[in-house]
Amino acid sequence: MKVGTALAAVTGALPAAEDRPGQQQMAQAVADAIESGRHLVVQAGTGTGKTIGYLVPSILAGRTVIVATATKALQDQLAEKDLPFLQEHVGVPFEWAVLKGRSNYLCMQRLTELQPGQADQLELEELAATTKVEVRRLTEWSKQTSTGDQAELTWSPSDKAWRAVSVGSDECPGASRCPKGPVCFAEAARDRAAAANVIVVNMHLYGLNVGAGGAILPEHDVVVIDEAHQLEDIMSDTVGLEISGGRFITLTQALKRILDDPAVVGPIAEGGQAVRDTLAPLLGQRVPTPFPPDVQSMLVDLRGRIQRAQDALRAIDTDVDEAKQRKLRAQQLATRLQETIDLTLGELKGYVAFVSGGPDFPRLEIAPLDVGPTLATGVWAQRTAILTSATIPTSLGARVGLPDGEFDELDVGSPFDYEHHALLYCALHMPDPRSPQYAAAVADELVALITAAGGRTLALFTSYKAMDAAAEAVRAKIDFPVFTQRDLPKTALVKAFSEDEHACLFATSGFFQGVDIPGRTLSLVVVDKIPFPRPDDPLLSARRELLGAAAFGQIDIPRASMLLAQATGRLIRTATDRGVVAVMDPRLGKANYRWDIVKALPPMKRTRHRAEAEAFLREITG
Repeated sequence: MKVGTALAAVTGALPAAEDRPGQQQMAQAVADAIESGRHLVVQAGTGTGKTIGYLVPSILAGRTVIVATATKALQDQLAEKDLPFLQEHVGVPFEWAVLKGRSNYLCMQRLTELQPGQADQLELEELAATTKVEVRRLTEWSKQTSTGDQAELTWSPSDKAWRAVSVGSDECPGASRCPKGPVCFAEAARDRAAAANVIVVNMHLYGLNVGAGGAILPEHDVVVIDEAHQLEDIMSDTVGLEISGGRFITLTQALKRILDDPAVVGPIAEGGQAVRDTLAPLLGQRVPTPFPPDVQSMLVDLRGRIQRAQDALRAIDTDVDEAKQRKLRAQQLATRLQETIDLTLGELKGYVAFVSGGPDFPRLEIAPLDVGPTLATGVWAQRTAILTSATIPTSLGARVGLPDGEFDELDVGSPFDYEHHALLYCALHMPDPRSPQYAAAVADELVALITAAGGRTLALFTSYKAMDAAAEAVRAKIDFPVFTQRDLPKTALVKAFSEDEHACLFATSGFFQGVDIPGRTLSLVVVDKIPFPRPDDPLLSARRELLGAAAFGQIDIPRASMLLAQATGRLIRTATDRGVVAVMDPRLGKANYRWDIVKALPPMKRTRHRAEAEAFLREITG
């Protein structure tokens, strides 16, 4: 079946069927890429229908395809909406599966160990009363669920309760060494994935698979990387190394289940505090290699503590299956942590070490300066890749190591009429963003624009400090409700904003993407500054040093352009939406790099006059 025919059948079955030339162009390009084996980078603006655009040709190709997404929301959309719909309408049979990390599934062995009469019943009794109730509810659910996937729960267990009944990949000894291997939910999910034509995973799991030499996921011919603008950062996280106090807490808990020896377990528990004490003064900084003496000695000391725990575990001789499993899991955790320390203490050429996290939970991270070589050998040389997003940074191909001349780039635009439905207002008269007068000027602009819009505003800030200052100043001068990111969790906050047409929502970078509020409720998006990455970000600063004078053009401008385009994308979500994007940063209209950023935005009409923006807002909300 031809791609165009199948796509027409699928889109014709949609409730609001409409002709989408961009989607058709994308689908044909994806089909051609799979046929030719050439990689494809495709920017598909909001409203294109990009998931259908890549799924239909992927299914028709008859290959094994993995779709890697950066967000859980998109993973859920694929599993709950798009793939079931395609099974019904695409016209060819296919199987699909969702595969998640092991800790997302119930562990039947852990549940068994927590039952009455088992040694770990004591562990259950030591939990808080509410946690015990949750564990018992999860035990009952285990008898009804066919997947054991936490996402299928109709209620949300506490982190402590879920940790009690699940294990991570660093802890699990594997199905062949576990009595519950034959009924393991995680293994069943892997079996379903192995038999599927389309497998949906998150990008983090895909990165772990690349780092593990392909040992985690099924063999596949094609990988579709959706939300590809996040690929470099996620790959840096997953193919790098991390040492944190939390890993020692987890190991301590596992040891307590099998060892009753404070002389062995105590030093591991204290290891978490040792990590915090040593790393906290270095928070937000790069760590030179070779490491400073205090960091080096901490790592060597901690490795010795783990080795003593390993010796104690090896000395345990038991015929009790549950005890054997607790021993194996503790050994697995200890071994993985030792391996991480050994790699961290080794040669770190091509990597940068830095301390991230917060004062209470600092962590030492070792990240590659360039993820390109890892992706080149682990992905690009082995299979066809489709990289797509609503916003693709101009430097993406180079940043992720796509071979020159071996990939095509395509921008299919958006079906929305930005030229007539949206206005970009740049406040050129504003003071420099570094000026002491800037915050007050932003508040004055917000008051005028929000008043013209009748509320209906999503104001996005590059720092909590700027958000708090603006919210305090604006609340005193307008009659509309102002929610801030500090008020509620993200989902509840978006819901509250959506349900009050005249409300305003002030938020930070976490709301630049993943917020979908169609209609008049969101008629004005305000961005306080061009969202350049922090100059003191330790990983990016190391990459800037590597690139020298080219760094601003290859790192800072593409990232700022992409984030600003993501923020702008919150405004127009349907063909009938209308509104204003207001950027308070005068550099967008004055700096010599301004066109690099403006060209990354949708093709909106532009103005530097606030009166024009106010008039348009009154027209569309009146």
